[in-house]
Amino acid sequence: MIGSTAIAGCLGRGHGPNTVIMTGATDFEGILHTEGDEPDVQQALWDAGLDEDIRVEVQTVVSDSAQRMQEAQSTLQAGRAPPDIHMMDTGWTIPFILREQTTNLTEELPDDVVDRIEDVYLDEVLETARHPETGDIHGLPLFPDFGMMLYRQDLVEDAGHDTSDWATEPPDWETFSQAVADAQAEAGLNYGLTTQAAAFEGLACCTFNEVMSTWGGGYFGGTEDLFTAGDRPITVTDDTVLDAIRMMRAFIHGDDDEHALEGYPQICPSAIVQWTEEESLSPFEGGDAVANRNWPFAIAATGADDAFGEDLGVTTQPYAVPEDEAEFEGVGGTAAALGGWNLTVSPYTDRTDEVLQVLEAFTHDEVMLTIFELQGFLPPNIDLVEEADPDEIGPIARYVDQIQLAGENAVPRPVTDVWPEQSALIFQEVNAAYRGAKSPSEAMEDLAGRLEQSEAEVAARHGE
Repeated sequence: MIGSTAIAGCLGRGHGPNTVIMTGATDFEGILHTEGDEPDVQQALWDAGLDEDIRVEVQTVVSDSAQRMQEAQSTLQAGRAPPDIHMMDTGWTIPFILREQTTNLTEELPDDVVDRIEDVYLDEVLETARHPETGDIHGLPLFPDFGMMLYRQDLVEDAGHDTSDWATEPPDWETFSQAVADAQAEAGLNYGLTTQAAAFEGLACCTFNEVMSTWGGGYFGGTEDLFTAGDRPITVTDDTVLDAIRMMRAFIHGDDDEHALEGYPQICPSAIVQWTEEESLSPFEGGDAVANRNWPFAIAATGADDAFGEDLGVTTQPYAVPEDEAEFEGVGGTAAALGGWNLTVSPYTDRTDEVLQVLEAFTHDEVMLTIFELQGFLPPNIDLVEEADPDEIGPIARYVDQIQLAGENAVPRPVTDVWPEQSALIFQEVNAAYRGAKSPSEAMEDLAGRLEQSEAEVAARHGE
């Protein structure tokens, strides 16, 4: 999830000679060690073969991704350890790899462990942990996250729309938006679709990335150009990208907007240009919105029996351009923005052997399932979703097909060493276009110029 916060903390236990320290937010700390005989991740690691003399502790950090990146950068630039393991966002692992601030796991882990990772981990999330030039693995995916579309199936059906196949065959945007508009009017709700459109990382990496992909567009063409900056084509002025913005303008501003795309009803409140995840979820969770784009955590919050129960519908993103009609590889059709976290080993640790044993234990199915069942964090081997105990994972058990479909259609952000600065350029211009401060073409022309300059600077540094 992008943008939530938590209180930073310190280690609560002594740092013994066989203690491995990893960074993590309080949500992961809470499942690493539990009280009494309750299942926890530490016991799962031991059960998977980790030497019982080795204990893992969490150095708690804020949940906000950007702040965590800054903290990791400060620690690694200073050459400090512990922490021995850094939990890194899939969106900014590669810059640390390129700065040689991670350990090459392809070289350090046993060959059979590397083979297991290569064979069963979701390719899209593993790509965020590879060295973009050598292909070597420098991070172990801990859990992926996928953008999902939640909606009130009962209200949409009551408004006369058939959603029986939306779980596995998402509708197109015209069908979906009209169904949401009809359900909003029929039920008398204040909101149709709520989503995240504030000027923050989540807009660039995720919500706009999804919408743009479903129109067949991309920042740098197709998915083959995601992870190496310098000479990529800049494609943000393509009609596919402009139409994605025009559709959102229709959703936000309606027919009064001269830049709104025809055929799409006004279903979003104008406030979405200031909303991140929690703000967008609140109206939906409170029963005052028909649909909400969010992460799987929102399924647990809204799909419980004391919430919407089986009236909660879940699908991946609607689409405008089918995949087989898209110009670029890897876009078009439904999409799910890829989030999640990787585990990287500090090159400054003095506990390399113990740390590598910990990472090897994390690759075992029973550890992934324990993490999934205790906290709802999806396993990087997405096939394991079907094997989880439905009583343990709660409402998400009803939506296994949708989760797997999201994994199959995951859209990574174009992470390179310059992504942090390019991301800021993107979310500022897209937000300006959404708000109406700029026309779609003006915003994307300005963005294209700045991205071209950024790519040229990278090429110059690399001597290209």
